[in-house]
Amino acid sequence: MIKLIRIDDRLVHGQVAFTWVPSLGVDCLIVANDKIVKDDFQKMTLGLAKPAGVKQLIKSIADTVVFLNDDKNAALKILVLVNTVKDAFALASGVQEIRAINFGGLRAREGAKQISKAVALTDEDIVIIKELVRRDIELEIRQVPSDEKQKMSSMIQV
Repeated sequence: MIKLIRIDDRLVHGQVAFTWVPSLGVDCLIVANDKIVKDDFQKMTLGLAKPAGVKQLIKSIADTVVFLNDDKNAALKILVLVNTVKDAFALASGVQEIRAINFGGLRAREGAKQISKAVALTDEDIVIIKELVRRDIELEIRQVPSDEKQKMSSMIQV
């Protein structure tokens, strides 16, 4: 069961390990990223941030879609981490079960406009977000579970 899809450019870090994992009762973290799956150093680094007692998988976007659609994984309580809006869209396009996406942190970068304390979006991100909203997927901004949900639709014109 997918507990949360989270967009966070830091992927696995303290907020994820010490707040989201226990709050959601997660027993499996999936880092879905086509570049990291090929980078042994980054995989090792992410492994160091993994909370104890939680299985961590690093998969390509396509392999994550297959994994999430496989009924034999339904008993797992899964938190999926991606670092781009584009990757979250690819997952949502391939996995029917995804009905909500959390925006945790997308730092300022070239061409991005700050829309909240922790989220900066490019024009391309906004186009994708509008399509996700059109598909009736809930989009919320929250850094930690105790934060009040901010609806993406109240932050940008959708």
